[in-house]
Amino acid sequence: MGTIPSETIEQIAAANDIVEVIGSYFPLKRAGTNFKALCPFHQEKTPSFTVSPSRQTFHCFGCGTGGSVFRFVMDYEHTDFPSAVRKLAARAGITVVEKSGGREAGDEERQRELRQRLLKLHAEAAQWFHENLIKREIGEPARKYLKQRGITLEIANRWQLGYAPEEWDAFGSWARARGYDVRDLIASGLVKVKDESENPPDQSAAGIKPQRSYDRFRGRIIFPICNDVGEVIAFSGRLLQDQEGAAKYLNSPETAVFRKGSVLFGLDKTKRALIEADCAVVCEGQLDLISLFEAGITNVVAPQGTAFTESQTRILKRFVSEVVLCFDADPAGQKAAERSLDALLQNDLIVRMAEMPAGEDPDSLVRREGKTAFEKRIADARDFFDYWIERETASVDLNSLSAKMEVARTLAETVSHVHDLVMRGEVINKISARLAVSASAFAALVPKQVRKASSEVTTQRRQQLVPPNDIALLCILALRSEEAHEFLRAQSWRELLSQLPSTYFLERILESEVRPNDSASLSAFLASLEPEEEDIISGWLHLKTPPNSVAVPWLRLRQAALRRQLDIARDRLRLPELSTGDVINLQKQILDLQEQLHELSQPAGPADN
Repeated sequence: MGTIPSETIEQIAAANDIVEVIGSYFPLKRAGTNFKALCPFHQEKTPSFTVSPSRQTFHCFGCGTGGSVFRFVMDYEHTDFPSAVRKLAARAGITVVEKSGGREAGDEERQRELRQRLLKLHAEAAQWFHENLIKREIGEPARKYLKQRGITLEIANRWQLGYAPEEWDAFGSWARARGYDVRDLIASGLVKVKDESENPPDQSAAGIKPQRSYDRFRGRIIFPICNDVGEVIAFSGRLLQDQEGAAKYLNSPETAVFRKGSVLFGLDKTKRALIEADCAVVCEGQLDLISLFEAGITNVVAPQGTAFTESQTRILKRFVSEVVLCFDADPAGQKAAERSLDALLQNDLIVRMAEMPAGEDPDSLVRREGKTAFEKRIADARDFFDYWIERETASVDLNSLSAKMEVARTLAETVSHVHDLVMRGEVINKISARLAVSASAFAALVPKQVRKASSEVTTQRRQQLVPPNDIALLCILALRSEEAHEFLRAQSWRELLSQLPSTYFLERILESEVRPNDSASLSAFLASLEPEEEDIISGWLHLKTPPNSVAVPWLRLRQAALRRQLDIARDRLRLPELSTGDVINLQKQILDLQEQLHELSQPAGPADN
């Protein structure tokens, strides 16, 4: 992928007032020159979340989180920096053009252009399918079917549900008339080629004739699949009536914008509810999810298939610490739940199982029982291991040593994926009790797994980064005052700071092109930092401007550097076996350093300031 130029980042920051952006997520109240609210990143009763219009930054004095408008969108939306930049760019109507370099620049540019064309095609296709369902006579059978399933026109509008006519080339003909190239239609997966073995999609499609292509989705209700920022990237189509030999659900193939194992259906609409509940209700199908969401159970997602992938689980872990599986009661649903377990456990998610009555699924159940009863079912969901141990041992003769050993090894393999030590201990105790073996004996069967180091930023790490007072004061002045910034840049700061510890932040500020009086420039600088670094600096920016002259702390820093050099020279003088010449040179150096310190300690005249 290319990089987003700093001038583009500054342009986007300048076009997105942080008060307006944050105010679009939740209300802010004016507090003097700033705005305040309850922090969305931790639980609190008294507002400590502050937004500064003049600095275009936010900071929470409760949990320490803070930074630019980009950081807020990243943390609130649980997305990465490029996605946050694109979201804010789209809000301001700015086109983001990424820079590429090297031999692969041309390929990257072509891929970027293809992704943009496919996103545009998918957005227009979703609207075409939707209008077929809502406005056209051809969509009447689909409207009837959805009405039977409790999906009103209002719900269909909210989820942009659509209908693909039972025709071979209805969509393809419409898309070509709109100017879309057959190659892009095939690349999107919306159109297929007759006898693909003779003309594979990865070969040049320049010679493909329209009559040799046909629509992938025909005679199906269409569910748009969106990425986590709401862009349509694929479709899932459901038959109105089951047909022998035809799949009930048909999904888009993988494309340049869609990776089935990396997408969770509904996440663009449900992610705030997931964060607030810290729990995800997971169901199998799109209709299940929509029915639950519309009933008021909004912390819900669905994998694109029947079981969680490692990639989907990593995405889910960004939002929740607990998962309740609400898969169908049939054998396929139970198998899907078990296949999801390993991926969920490897990301330390607590897993519970809400068993559905025979012949029911979340869609039918919530429509029949209502929200309150379904929420009780979720609250009463069993720990997955209780359910799983019971299933694994139900058909095993535990009086047979060989059978017991076989099931013990199977259970031990799954337990090896549980990284949390407390959870692992609890599971081992449950299994050993069920098998009537000692916990230590069963634990010995569990294969050892190497745990990856956690990347989460801790409070201790943040505290380790905070520099001493004088350096912190100089950082604040350099970011708040153009005059102080210019003064420090005019000094021999590289040489001096190289002699002192904990000068990282001050070096970053003086090395950068940040302009203290330009909030957009400040936002771009903050965006270049690591999250814990941005937290610290945003906190400084929300403090009152120190009254000190920049020359005073800078003088103390110069004195500290000289004292440090003096201590080093004195320590070296104590080393044994120094030559006479070495001793004389060190004594001269010590005298010189003492003289410099003495000069710096004298009252400064006007010229010195």
